[in-house]
Amino acid sequence: MDNNNRKRDDDYTVEVEKLGGMDKSFDAPPTPRTPQAPSPPLANNPIIPILSYCGSSILMTVTNKFVLSGRGFNLNFFLLCVQSVVCVVAIQACKSMGIITYRDFSSEEARRWFPISILLIGMIYTSTKALQFLSIPVYTIFKNLTIILIAYGEVLWFGGSVTGMALFSFGLMVLSSIIAAWADIRHALESYGHLSNEASAQISTLNAGYIWMLLNCFCSATYVLGMRKRIKLTNFKDFDTMFYNNLLSIPILLICSVVVENWTSDNVSKNFPPAERNNLILAMIFSGLSSVFISYTSAWCVRVTSSTTYSMVGALNKLPIAVSGLVFFDAPVTFPSVSAIAVGFVSGIVYALAKVKQSAKAKMPGLPTTNVPVSASSQSMRDGMKG
Repeated sequence: MDNNNRKRDDDYTVEVEKLGGMDKSFDAPPTPRTPQAPSPPLANNPIIPILSYCGSSILMTVTNKFVLSGRGFNLNFFLLCVQSVVCVVAIQACKSMGIITYRDFSSEEARRWFPISILLIGMIYTSTKALQFLSIPVYTIFKNLTIILIAYGEVLWFGGSVTGMALFSFGLMVLSSIIAAWADIRHALESYGHLSNEASAQISTLNAGYIWMLLNCFCSATYVLGMRKRIKLTNFKDFDTMFYNNLLSIPILLICSVVVENWTSDNVSKNFPPAERNNLILAMIFSGLSSVFISYTSAWCVRVTSSTTYSMVGALNKLPIAVSGLVFFDAPVTFPSVSAIAVGFVSGIVYALAKVKQSAKAKMPGLPTTNVPVSASSQSMRDGMKG
């Protein structure tokens, strides 16, 4: 009998100890938790690819400006050649790791794509020359003029149309460019004096930049329109385009650099001063990698958001790129220059909204019941991410 009572007491003591003491044993049972929906994976969070896309765009512009703003830098073809080599090596490494996919090299496809690579060289060379003479905010604002040329090129050659809202955005783009040019010239005259030699030299530099920028707008529009027509024949996806563009550009850029540019020891030392040589080389490599980052993050944006969101991100991205010029470089911060950035920013948003409305109107006759159609560029980027 005593043994049984002792056994029961021992069991009770064990149970109380398991409950953590006498006080807690009589507490009310905990309220059951409502199961929460699993959080989306980090890779599918739209904030991450959007910030990555904006960051890579700023990185490329700032690193290019850093290299080109060096004292008397004149090896532009060499810079572009290095960027193309870095880009090819990087995307080939990504393909080997299964991150992206694109076609293997074909001499027949290379022959058909070669004219587009020539147009690309014209676009990126004039771009470096314009960025060399102009500040990042002015360069970004003037770049919007390319949209106008592309839009009317599509009207002429592809049966496109320009809505009233798009036309209004074009007016804002032209206005922002005029304000930006006026702000630059005014700042140069006020800083150096209207009749000084320094003011004349600064105005000449700006005029050279405006001419290169105008050439770049025409070259960019020609490249985009020509590529659109050629893609219909080759059915290239985004990373196919990047691979062939950069691979075919390397020998041409190398030949142009050797033949046209000055490779004397004095000029090389001038372009790559010993004190800044390593930083310049790293910046050139980073600028090549950033072009890969832009393409990859663009595809990532479209994959986890939508083509509409991506178009708005592209419009909003102009502001941080322009602001980066004010932050990292000695771009003048005046009321006219800030006004030009603001008007250019608004024009990009208005144009993006106009394209979204035009796309929505085109889909109005019938609502899709299966797969929602996406734009050719969006589908191209999504296909490039498969593998």
